[in-house]
Amino acid sequence: MPPIRNKNRKNLDEQEGRILLAISDLQNGRIQRVAQAARIYEIPRTTLQDRLNGIQQRSLVRANSHKLTQYEEESLVKWVLDLDRRGLPPRHSLVREMANYILSQHGKPQVGKNWITKLIKRRPEIDSKFARKYNYERAKCEDPKIIQEHFDRVQAAISEYGILPEDIFNFDETGFAMGLCATAKVITGSDRYAQPKLLQPGNREWVTAIEATNSTGWAVPSYVIFKAKKNVREGWFDDLPDDWRINISDNGWTTDQIGLEWLKTHFIPYINGRTVGKYRMLILDGHGSHLTPEFDHICTENNIIPPLDVGCFAVLKRHYGQLVEQRMRLGFNHIDKMDFLTAFPQARTVAYKAQTIRNSFAATGLVPFNPDRVIQQLNIRLKTPTPPPSRSSNTASSCLQTPQNIRQFIRQSTTINKRINERTESNQNQEINQAVVRLSKAYEMIANDVLLVRKENYDLRAAHEKEKQKRQKSKKQISIEQAVTKEEVQALVQGQVEASHAVTTTPAEPELPASQAVVRRQYRCSGCNVMGHRINQCPSRISS
Repeated sequence: MPPIRNKNRKNLDEQEGRILLAISDLQNGRIQRVAQAARIYEIPRTTLQDRLNGIQQRSLVRANSHKLTQYEEESLVKWVLDLDRRGLPPRHSLVREMANYILSQHGKPQVGKNWITKLIKRRPEIDSKFARKYNYERAKCEDPKIIQEHFDRVQAAISEYGILPEDIFNFDETGFAMGLCATAKVITGSDRYAQPKLLQPGNREWVTAIEATNSTGWAVPSYVIFKAKKNVREGWFDDLPDDWRINISDNGWTTDQIGLEWLKTHFIPYINGRTVGKYRMLILDGHGSHLTPEFDHICTENNIIPPLDVGCFAVLKRHYGQLVEQRMRLGFNHIDKMDFLTAFPQARTVAYKAQTIRNSFAATGLVPFNPDRVIQQLNIRLKTPTPPPSRSSNTASSCLQTPQNIRQFIRQSTTINKRINERTESNQNQEINQAVVRLSKAYEMIANDVLLVRKENYDLRAAHEKEKQKRQKSKKQISIEQAVTKEEVQALVQGQVEASHAVTTTPAEPELPASQAVVRRQYRCSGCNVMGHRINQCPSRISS
């Protein structure tokens, strides 16, 4: 079914067709006067006169309120389509960042939050689509009766033990495939029929993060589990917060033993001084490591009530996926443990804001307690610093100076056209002016392309510098038996260094027997044939 056009729009299109016919008749000599053509075709005489004077239709003229110029916008769209062809369609935020970078070169204000939507509407060659399908099947299959039973158990536990809202925690493990990007809405070419494919690194190594948040808006330090057999690297802890812990398992997943260790050595010591009432509630899911008798016994000893829930860390995974996508766009096709420890704290800082945590508890209907908020939904079926700008000049309007930016070039082009019009005949002015305009357009488009390339180059250099710093980190292996913090790793390293510098005592070697004095051989005297005589002491030689 074709779209329903607005009546005023339809009338304007019909009027524009009559204007074109009137202009054709005036140029061919069929009609001699403008007023006569306006009367015949039933169009305003002033409008027809404006078109004859070269004024374009208003709908075809670019509005003055646009932040970017026409050629800046064309360069930006060209850059978007180029990334799309490379399998890296940019997010809305990245396109907005590039637009603001271009505007910053001229000291103009930044674009608004709805600018991307308006850009897509007026540029038919680009469109906004999801990179992957959004799956709602899990929400469709949820049973409201089961969810209501869960809320009944939570409410009964809160009433029985007098648990305060400030003492309610949510706890869950969230797994990451270190090299996977997140589902995102990207800008791509409008001629693409299928959903765009987003390139991502090939590393699918699994890492688990145990996270716990409080209903008042703060989070327990993270507990990261890597895939390893025995050793951890000292360099992992260089940029890690001091209160984070790293543990290892054979496959990067949590185990019963790790779950108990997290509860005893990490969670309980951290919350003991931050709770208000006597009892604490720990919301957790039905993972096997949470259903052991040892886990329940430790919770009972420490006044922790563990009802079951399903925790969700969608915001954390989404921000981490964006950082992985950013590194992929910069040319890094492999994400290792060091890259994860660099990106994950950044994503956690963005995701675990106080208001976000409070909103997550409210969305689950726990704090404040409101089961209907969840059940009603189940019934529905579905900043980098920029390089310094080019130096301006007080004599930018002079044709003797080389332009340093687009603004200076346009100013010089206007001056050149003005001087040409003063010194040449009118029939030559139009051709020269058109040539200068074409040169100005070419220069402006090239300058905008250079700006975008400069921004990409700046990001690549920054990523390369971080990669160099990562390579310089220590690769020393440290054997551990349980999770350790940064301070504990430093103590282990210091102990190894002291042990290597300690003076070791060895049994003394047996002394060799003293060597005897060298006895020189005695010769016989050639004169008297007596042993030991010297030549000058021989009696026979003295007498002779």
